[in-house]
Amino acid sequence: MSLKPTVHVRHLGLAAYEGTTALQQEIFQQTIDQKIHNRRNPDQQTPTKHHLLFVEHPHVYTLGKSGDENNLLINNKTLQEKGVSFFKTNRGGDITYHGPGQLVGYPILDLDCFFTDIHKYLRFLEACIIATLADYGIEASRSKGETGVWLDAAGSNPRKICAMGIRTSRWVTMHGFALNVNTDLSYFDYIIPCGIQDKSVTSMEKELGSSVDIQEVAQKFQRHFANTFDVEIA
Repeated sequence: MSLKPTVHVRHLGLAAYEGTTALQQEIFQQTIDQKIHNRRNPDQQTPTKHHLLFVEHPHVYTLGKSGDENNLLINNKTLQEKGVSFFKTNRGGDITYHGPGQLVGYPILDLDCFFTDIHKYLRFLEACIIATLADYGIEASRSKGETGVWLDAAGSNPRKICAMGIRTSRWVTMHGFALNVNTDLSYFDYIIPCGIQDKSVTSMEKELGSSVDIQEVAQKFQRHFANTFDVEIA
């Protein structure tokens, strides 16, 4: 029997941002409640569960709690005309776009079972994305002082391929990453992505010159996630 933590994976398909956030919040709160129960009842402890949700969202812009609403460059009327929703969220980071063809991952982990270090957690997520992209021959890296994954980060054409923003409470995580696989990048033209003005965005499809099987990307990420965090996948 493995002593590794088990992470329960769910593939939600194309699902609305609001409903998926509610699902995350429900699992997140259940995990926190279980931790509180365990601490108050040391003789009746039940291990916390870990989750990883994969999803694609319909067109939506989301603004982090420390974000600047001025980084949304269109008004409500134009949002409606383009069929794009807008939500303020409780994650870190600024504004970003989610849409079909983008692989969004929401790990809900109890970091007390891993390590209590938010920066390390983000670096581990970045490492999983970098390894996944390497499977497709895409060389990616971190950009100093900026969360997420980039191509040519220190070169003449830096471009972001994966955004990240998380929330934690009692060392339980929610929110996560958004990897541009076959994403329609034109939607980024209406925001200042992550509040960064001097760098562009890209996708796996744009870099490779052809579309990519998003479910295959999820499977590859899942494998690197299991190796990096040293977990079993269920």
